[in-house]
Amino acid sequence: MHATLPRLLPTDFPVLHRSSLTTLQVNLGYRCNQSCLHCHVNAGPHRREMMDARTLELIPRVLAARGIEVLDLTGGAPELHPGFRRLVGAARALGVHVIDRCNLTVLFEPGQEDLDRFLAEHEVEVVASLPCYEADNVDAQRGAGVFEKSIAALRRLNALGYGRPDGRLRLNLVYNPQGPSLPPAQDALEAAYKRELAARYGIVFNRLYVLANMPIKRFGSWLISKNRFDDYLRLLKENFRAENVDAVMCRSLISVDWQGRLYDCDFNQQLGLPADGGGHLRDLLVDDPEGRPIRVADHCYGCTAGQGSSCGGALAAGG
Repeated sequence: MHATLPRLLPTDFPVLHRSSLTTLQVNLGYRCNQSCLHCHVNAGPHRREMMDARTLELIPRVLAARGIEVLDLTGGAPELHPGFRRLVGAARALGVHVIDRCNLTVLFEPGQEDLDRFLAEHEVEVVASLPCYEADNVDAQRGAGVFEKSIAALRRLNALGYGRPDGRLRLNLVYNPQGPSLPPAQDALEAAYKRELAARYGIVFNRLYVLANMPIKRFGSWLISKNRFDDYLRLLKENFRAENVDAVMCRSLISVDWQGRLYDCDFNQQLGLPADGGGHLRDLLVDDPEGRPIRVADHCYGCTAGQGSSCGGALAAGG
């Protein structure tokens, strides 16, 4: 694995500071039933890093102490953590909105047969990866048979009420480019996804989130091995839009790794760039991070290039 951080520092990215904290994004561990090229956390079936019970128990306390509105659960496959369901229940009891970043195929893993019903009963928002509506493209990026399972999972979620425009069960899909290019306009691609998935498979969903690939970890290492890292970084910088800076997710979100350590975003977490002053989840019980500087490097251009990119999709209106 090629190291990417030395190629991202020093940086001329604009200085950023935190606003009020509204979202706690927690990585429960790196175990996943898939191994995808674009995965910026190097997740896979053989990873064993998992958040321990003591750290997990801090999460509802922090949600209450800071008045946080959204708990965003990620991994790996967060559902594979043995404490996932208990955590979701505790957060929902506090009135916190919960997001599950789901790869869809996890619904077919042993022990997860009722996962879809659990998510629906707790009104968990599902943000699901589906990099294309063509089977060959998805399987090339995520593994043989992934597309077929993904379609089956989406149908199960639809049957429970997910994805209906007037419903309470939100189902959003995620698109990543297959290579070192900027993603297409989000609104146009969303319209194509909705048309094709409905016509071919009878599937409905709420929104499509279009995300740029970050030049870090597995994807960054691949770029280096193909001698394309510098070209991709140049593409991101040449398409920088200053108006996207105020909307980047790190201003209102804190990322927590499986050991409870704090970062300004999930990408900084994977680069080993802790939040200003470091810190642990337990510190948020008494400490408000508003106003603190955000650590930046050249990968931040990935969030601000073109239409912009965040955990909630494009930043620019009409992107």
